[in-house]
Amino acid sequence: QVQLVESGGGLVQPGGSLRLSCAASGSIFSIYAMGWYRQAPGKQRELVASITSSASTNYADSVKGRFTISRDNTKKTVYLQMNSLKPEDTAVYYCNAQIGTMIQVRAQPYWGQGTQVTVSS
Repeated sequence: QVQLVESGGGLVQPGGSLRLSCAASGSIFSIYAMGWYRQAPGKQRELVASITSSASTNYADSVKGRFTISRDNTKKTVYLQMNSLKPEDTAVYYCNAQIGTMIQVRAQPYWGQGTQVTVSS
């Protein structure tokens, strides 16, 4: 069984910062790509940022220059540093990881439970 547990969401004023964390646990053989998605009310879930096992990153145009994704492989954790937050960043943020387990070595997608980020004055 694999679990992804997110933390770090909350309420912040426009222009503020938050740091999200997502830790993986369980019978993990290997973690491949990791990423953050978000879903605002009435909208589809969208990719915010992703990072490969070799630390290559990819960002949505809307967050480039403001958000930074990173990972600590020893802690099986991915982070999302969010700066200069805007009201339109308000959404539930979900962690995603492609993980191979002891039973199924081939990468399978796993999701966290989501953490609310609200940007408002």
